Amino acid sequence: MPFLNLSHVTTYVYKRPVAFGDHRIMVRPRESFDQHLIDATLTIEPEPSDVRWLQDVFGNAVAIATFDRRASRLVFDSKVRVQHMPVDLQEVDIEEYARSYPFTYSSEEMPDLLRSIERQHLDPQRRIDTWARRFINGEGATDTLAMLTAMTQAIRREFTYVPRAEKGTQTPIETLQRRKGTCRDYASLMIEAVRALGFAARFVSGYVYNPDSRDHRVGGGNTHAWVRVYLPGSGWVEFDPTNGIIGSRGLIRVAIARDIYQAVPISGIYYGFPNTFVDMTVSVDVTVDDASLPGHDAPVDNRRPVEC
Repeated sequence: MPFLNLSHVTTYVYKRPVAFGDHRIMVRPRESFDQHLIDATLTIEPEPSDVRWLQDVFGNAVAIATFDRRASRLVFDSKVRVQHMPVDLQEVDIEEYARSYPFTYSSEEMPDLLRSIERQHLDPQRRIDTWARRFINGEGATDTLAMLTAMTQAIRREFTYVPRAEKGTQTPIETLQRRKGTCRDYASLMIEAVRALGFAARFVSGYVYNPDSRDHRVGGGNTHAWVRVYLPGSGWVEFDPTNGIIGSRGLIRVAIARDIYQAVPISGIYYGFPNTFVDMTVSVDVTVDDASLPGHDAPVDNRRPVEC
C-alpha cells in the first residue's frame, strides 16, 4: 500500500511577455477504491486572476485558469500525495459468461458502453482488425483475459518504444506500420484493436512508477498513457501496452476519456507576435515513501528523464 509523492511541473517560455487565454488543467489524480488522494496543491505562475474547478463528462477533475497579466514565462506546478492500493492481474475476476470470447455485454450495460466501443479511426483495409484477430484462438474457445494479456504483451515485445516530445499521436495504422511509438501511440493502437473485437475501451492519462526495485517501468519523466477495457465482473481493467502489464500496479490515473484528445493534461492559448514561443518543458517526479515498502530504509527515487 504505497504512499506516493508526485511532482508535475510544466513550463512555457516566450521571447517576450504575452497575454494568456483560459488554460484547462488536468493533473489532479482521480479518487477511487485503489487510489486515495491525501493532498494536492496547484501553483501557477504568474498568478491567475481566477481558478475554478469542475468535473468533465468523464468525472475528471479539471481546473480552468484565467489570466489578466502578461508574462514571458508560464509555470504549472502540481504537488500531490496519494495512497495507492493497486489491483494485480490475479484480482481480475470476470463473470462466467464473459470469460470466453466472443461474448455480449448485458442489456443493462450496453447503452452506456456503446460510445466506448465505437471505432475512432478509419481502417478501409481492415489492417487493425486483421492484427487484432491474430490473438483469437482459431481452434477452440478463446480465454478473454488471456487474449487481452497477449495483445498487451505483444505490443511491448514487438514494438520499439521511442520517446517523442512533439505534440500529437500517430494513428493506429501508422503505429502498426512503423512498429514503434510512444506510450500514447501504443494506447491508441490497443484501444482501436480491442474495439475492433467488440470491447469497450478508454484512454487513460496519468503517471507510472516503479513499485519496488525489482520492477522497471518505461514512460517515466512525463505523463504516461495506457488503456482501460470493460470486463463484466471486474469493470474497467487497466492494460499498459508500453510495459506489458495488467492491473493498476505502478499506475496512477489522472484522466479517463473516450479519445486521447479529451485527456490532454494542460491546454490553452496565448496572444503574441508570431514565433514568440520558445520552449515547453515537462518534469514529472514520483517518489515512494519508505514506510510503505518493507526492507527499505530510504525513499525510492523514481525520477527518469524519459519523454512519453
